[in-house]
Amino acid sequence: MTIMAAQDRSETERSQLRSLVRDRKAVLGLSYERLAARCIDPDSGEQVIKASWLHRLATDLPVQTPDFPMLRGLAAGLEVPLPKVQDAAGAEFLGIDVVWAESGEARALVKDLDKLTSTQREQLKGLIESFIRQE
Repeated sequence: MTIMAAQDRSETERSQLRSLVRDRKAVLGLSYERLAARCIDPDSGEQVIKASWLHRLATDLPVQTPDFPMLRGLAAGLEVPLPKVQDAAGAEFLGIDVVWAESGEARALVKDLDKLTSTQREQLKGLIESFIRQE
C-alpha cells in the first residue's frame, strides 16, 4: 500500500473520499473515535479503520491508500452504499472517475475524466448509451 502525499493530492485537487468522510461525519454527528468504531468490515466483523486515519484523511494529511476491507468498513461506518465509497476512493487515489449512462443501467470507469472537455464527456456518455441500445 502507498501513502498519498498531501502535495500529490493538492496537485490533482482530488478529494472525493475526504469530502465524503467529512460530509457524512458531520451529518452523523460523530467524533473520529466513534466513527472509527462503526467502521466494521461486514465480511470479517473486524474494525478496519482507525480514528487517526480518519482524522488524517479529513484534515488533508497523507494517508495509506485504503484497501477493500477498509472501504467496506468505511461504507458501513458512514452509512452509505459501498459503490459510493469505492467511486470516491477510486477518483481520489487512482484518478478513476465513473461515468453513468443516462439510463443508469451502465457505467464506465474512466481514468482522468476531469481532463476531458465537456464535449468529450458527452461523447463518452453517448458511447455508453450506444452499447445499451445494442442489447
